[in-house]
Amino acid sequence: MSATARVLTGLAAGAAIGLLLVGWNPALALQIADVAQPIGKLWLNALQMTVVPLVLALVVVGVNTATDAAASGRIARRAIVVFIVVLTGGALFAALAAPLVFALFPHNPALIVALGHAAIPAAAQAAPVSWVDALTAIVPNNAIMAAAQSAMLPLVVFALFFGFALTRLAPERRALLLEFFQAIADAMIVIVRWVLWAAPLGVFALILSVCARSGLGMLSALGVYVLVECLLYLAVTVMMLPVALMFGGERIRRFAAALVPAQVVALSTQSSLASLPAMLESADRRLGYPQQVTALVLPMAVSLFRLTSPVQYMTSAAFIAWAYGVDLTTAQLLAGAMLAVVISLGSVGLPGQVTFIATNLPVAQAMGLPLSPLGLMLAVDTIPDALATLGNVTADLTAVSVVTRQSRRDTA
Repeated sequence: MSATARVLTGLAAGAAIGLLLVGWNPALALQIADVAQPIGKLWLNALQMTVVPLVLALVVVGVNTATDAAASGRIARRAIVVFIVVLTGGALFAALAAPLVFALFPHNPALIVALGHAAIPAAAQAAPVSWVDALTAIVPNNAIMAAAQSAMLPLVVFALFFGFALTRLAPERRALLLEFFQAIADAMIVIVRWVLWAAPLGVFALILSVCARSGLGMLSALGVYVLVECLLYLAVTVMMLPVALMFGGERIRRFAAALVPAQVVALSTQSSLASLPAMLESADRRLGYPQQVTALVLPMAVSLFRLTSPVQYMTSAAFIAWAYGVDLTTAQLLAGAMLAVVISLGSVGLPGQVTFIATNLPVAQAMGLPLSPLGLMLAVDTIPDALATLGNVTADLTAVSVVTRQSRRDTA
């Protein structure tokens, strides 16, 4: 049985037992929930303990990876710029759209108690600070304190400075430090994999505890999360067509038809890497892009550019805020969106379930949101994976169209 199937089995078993207990003996259900909840929290804490060193290492290594790619030529530099601009647009769109879409669904106040937080966390309750305080807090006056307090946005800013500083060092010293941070990231991923081995038990305990308290409420809430995530994935996928029209100079009908073979592979394999041959064929034969552009930009896009990643992070954060009845401020949404872009670029090559924990958790932390629902969301997030890959593949070819147009202008 695959890891995904094991987690979904734990989710289904926990939900079924929790609902049966509620229907049979509500008092006993609450007693069992009190026993199961610490097990689920222990599992979630074990995942959370790896996030600070993992994010620090990923951002430092990711900055240097992107810098190396951009140094390889003008086409690569343009591709990096296109990736960052489109990722930022996707993150801001999700930051605006996700809270609005979740607001269309009725909120169940019992979810707060069922999730083990009778009150909204202090970070979410705090009065909005002035824009001056919010701005100055971005740069930490003590990076170690920021890490100790899980202040993710200041920590990532420090990691960005540190990563760019490494690019100015002598090659041998830079390679030594990069190897060190890569080793930290690899070690954290090993720990996360160990913890994810126990994911069926952790998810089972979490969902049993929640369903024993809220009945069908949490299952319906998870359904809302999956639905909204799928809708936003489809929305950003469709938004790539006008981007190709306006900035890539493409005709919509021709471009959309050329996308189909790669999109079919993406839906069937749920892998951008497996879709790369189909993307190369479409770019070459159907769209007529120069080989020197597609041969460089598409492999870069598969590695560095995942449009739906920041959309997922912001949707997850917006769902948690909706479940807890938290009204997200503009500052929280902007901070989350910018952090989502940086983490998306830094999370290259991580396996699926590891990616979810390593990326969604810091964004939720940076926005001052509770983290308890993330274990349950990990279990159901595999459902929209096919649509996520569809969006990523569409964005990859859109990026190639934009870079191709700019390159042709140079030679005109």
